[in-house]
Amino acid sequence: MSETVSFGYENVDASEKAGRVRAVFSNVASNYDLMNDAMSGGMHRLWKDRFVRRVKPRKGEAILDMAGGTGDIAFRMHPSGAQVTVSDINPEMLAVGMERAQKRKLEGLIWSEQNAEELSFADSSFDAYTIAFGIRNVTHIQQALDEAHRVLKRGGRFFCLEFSTTLWPGFADIYDSYSHKLVPKLGKVLAKDEDSYRYLIESIRRFPDMPSFERMIQKAGFVQTRVEPLLGGLVAIHSGWKI
Repeated sequence: MSETVSFGYENVDASEKAGRVRAVFSNVASNYDLMNDAMSGGMHRLWKDRFVRRVKPRKGEAILDMAGGTGDIAFRMHPSGAQVTVSDINPEMLAVGMERAQKRKLEGLIWSEQNAEELSFADSSFDAYTIAFGIRNVTHIQQALDEAHRVLKRGGRFFCLEFSTTLWPGFADIYDSYSHKLVPKLGKVLAKDEDSYRYLIESIRRFPDMPSFERMIQKAGFVQTRVEPLLGGLVAIHSGWKI
């Protein structure tokens, strides 16, 4: 019997998900900032700033930024002098990132097309692994976490920024109504793409809650795991260490 996984609210054959997610991000690549602004009310920029402050990139470190195609996290880490490898399964997203880096005259970033579940990098290659708003789109999340652990050096750190479920009474209902009713319509008006935006909202609802996801990180072998909820858990920064 074939394995089924979630694609938004739909259950699909596991073999189909990566291709369908790739199509979504091919569609939204040129409007990536617009998409994030619609989904977060523009707050994703502040969340990403805070995320990078938690990572504390340092000169000489090798950092893998997974699902980071358009460069948002890598550009924030670049001034530290760390050697950042930007990886994404989607070549269109990487193309947007490379173009943006060229316009900003940012040199030294490495761009690499990679599947988070099957990284081509050697064991113990990186000092830190970051992934922002990408883990929920992976077909087999546990496998991606296992790979993150594998490619980190001993003492390496894992950081993940992802939408979750806010625990604030009242605000959860407001955001739920906004995201389900308004975000797809914004996608239709602003990006001529209602379906991709609907999937992205639905994928948030199907993602494990904060305690469940923390247990998955621990299962991959990470220790001293921590969860930092933002807006009551609408977004969370997850972290852990490899020892």
